[in-house]
Amino acid sequence: MSDNWVVQNLENALETWNEKLAEIWQLITTTPQNFKGGGIWGVIVNINSAVQAIGLALLVLFFVVGMVRTCGSFSEVRKPEHALKLFIRFALAKGAITYGMELMLALFNIVQGTIGTIMTAAGFSSAQQTTLPQEMVDTIESCGFFESISLWAVTLIGGLFITVMSFILIMTVYGRFFKLYMYTALAPVPFSTFAGEPSQNVGKSFIKSYCAVCLEGAVIVLACIIFSLFAASPPVVNPDAAAITQVWAYIGELLFNMLVLVGAVKMSDRIIREMMRL
Repeated sequence: MSDNWVVQNLENALETWNEKLAEIWQLITTTPQNFKGGGIWGVIVNINSAVQAIGLALLVLFFVVGMVRTCGSFSEVRKPEHALKLFIRFALAKGAITYGMELMLALFNIVQGTIGTIMTAAGFSSAQQTTLPQEMVDTIESCGFFESISLWAVTLIGGLFITVMSFILIMTVYGRFFKLYMYTALAPVPFSTFAGEPSQNVGKSFIKSYCAVCLEGAVIVLACIIFSLFAASPPVVNPDAAAITQVWAYIGELLFNMLVLVGAVKMSDRIIREMMRL
């Protein structure tokens, strides 16, 4: 690391950014069962098992309400085709409650396979490091004391923004795990709504929302890959311009690319929902 205090400001901020980006890359390829050693998953499994009893009780309630609303009279229920339809609906809803966690994990694993395919196709085994170009370091180090004061102010503000955005980025990815856990823990309740035809839209919306959360990982990976490609080509800076102009141009373009990445990650859920037309 350079001994120049201005360069150190930028390098420290970029180091924080690279650390968080590498952590994000690792988290995206981590399953809920292995996240934080698997302790959280064990609690979620216990909660899911406890909520299943509530889901089974609601299953009967939604089934009876649905049967009353869809059947004009009891004689319709006695028809073999109608009775078979009600039985199949009840059995499928019961199966969704009992084996819902396995179905959700299977869906999650399919999405994880898609994410792995994206990483392999892009040729990225890890997040690319964002580094300060040597030309920029030389320009900053060649400045005198008084000129370095203005550079220090610019890099201090830029470094602060970079650090804040890196933490916003990692918090968004952690938030995805929170949503995965909450969906898994409470799944038996919305799955019970499949027992009744009038209430089945609740279950359908739940499945679509869970798919959107799973697919957020693919959007985040794509956003990181695109940013890495941008970061591989440093901003073009006019070497004849003043040092403060060069540094400001570099930091401005770097911050813009980072802001676009953070925005894409923050809106990943909305992007997926738009694609799925929820």
